[in-house]
Order: sequence, then structure tokens, then C-alpha cells
Amino acid sequence: MKGHYMQGAVWITGAGSGIGAAMARRFAAEGFAVALTARGRDALEEVADSLGDGARCLVVPGDVTDRAGMASIAQQVAEWGGGLSVLCNNAGLNIPKRTWAELDWDSWDNVLKVNITGALNVIAACLPVMRTQGDGVMIHTSSWAGRYHSSVSGVAYGASKHALSDISASLNDEEGKNGIRSTALCPAEVATPLLAQRPGFDHSRLAAMIQPEDMAETALYVARMSPGVTVHEIVLAPVRR
Repeated sequence: MKGHYMQGAVWITGAGSGIGAAMARRFAAEGFAVALTARGRDALEEVADSLGDGARCLVVPGDVTDRAGMASIAQQVAEWGGGLSVLCNNAGLNIPKRTWAELDWDSWDNVLKVNITGALNVIAACLPVMRTQGDGVMIHTSSWAGRYHSSVSGVAYGASKHALSDISASLNDEEGKNGIRSTALCPAEVATPLLAQRPGFDHSRLAAMIQPEDMAETALYVARMSPGVTVHEIVLAPVRR
């Protein structure tokens, strides 16, 4: 069960599918109250229905690029959950046109807007709540491409995830004095709809990839860590066979 120091809700963005949905199921299974955010209500309702009897869940649709909307949702989640203990900052996207030869400003700008500015919006929304509490854990879904250069992930995506990993480090540097801890999860290939959209991806390999449930288990491990310990970064990869 959850630690005695963790009494508030878990807020998960990008919760409508993939890693976010798996995180919702895993935290709910351990008795946490979970708040789910993504742009589509229908997908969130499906995830909420999958949590099982007795799960405490709040469905709050929203777009992470809506700064005021994220601030409002963070306050709503904290009031509903009796605090906001864990943020799973998971919303993100990638695009088909990934190389310099395929430079497409509209889609590249959108990646940066969601993966960087959107992540910043969610973090900024949580900070006032967590500072007042004097505790909180932020878990960011970065990427192997946020730790190492990855040609298959693309220019804009790699840049955005490198930025997110550094944003996470900045939180540990500046907000530890307020009891706030931050972790960047840096997985290689995860079997999600996002990976399945990679140009030329071999779908038969999905079963050999990191599974969303592996990411959820990793997030739960981070959330349960002693409040005196910060896990700065976790890098995961499928076993090379």
C-alpha cells in the first residue's frame, strides 16, 4: 500500500492510452486516488471504467497547451484528492516527418508546443500546490531520445525530450528545498500507439518492446521512494536479443 507520507491524488496527463492508461491502472490498483487528463473524454472514461470496483477516479479532460486550463485542473485535483502527491507528466506526441530532409515547421512546432511548453504548463500548475504541501513527486515521461541522440525518433522529438529531462533536473535543483522531487523516465521503445506510428516500424516487434505496464511499475517505484531520496533519472531499454 501507499506510504504514509503520500496522502493526495495522482494526476496523470496523457492518460487516455498507452503509458498514461497503464499508470492509471497501476496506481489505482494500489489504492491511490487518480485524476486522468487527456484531450478526449471518451478515451478517459474507458480508462476509468477499466480501473475496477472501488477505484477513486476523477476524469478531467484538458489540453496541456492550455496554460490556464492546466492551472485550474491542478487546483481541482488537489481539492478533490485532499492534496496532489504525484504528477505523472506523460502527455506527448511525435510526428511522421522527423528528419531535416522532411522539415515541416507546422508539425515540428506542434511537437515542441506539446512536449516542452505543455509539460512546463503542467509543472507550473502543480508547483503552488506542492510548495504549500511541502512535498510532491513529479514523474516525467522523457525518452531514450532525451538521454542519447536517436535518429529514428526525429529532430523535434529528440530536442523536446532532451529539454524535458533538463527541466526535470532543474526542479530537483530548485524545488528540493520545498520537498518536491522530480524524475525523468527515459525509455527506449515502448509498445504504445505512438511507437506504432513510427515510419517503417515493424509491428511484429511490439511484444519485444518495453510494455506500458513496465513504465507504470517504474513510476510506482519512484512514487514510493523515501521522501529523503530523489531518483533523478531512470533509463530503460528492451533486452537486446
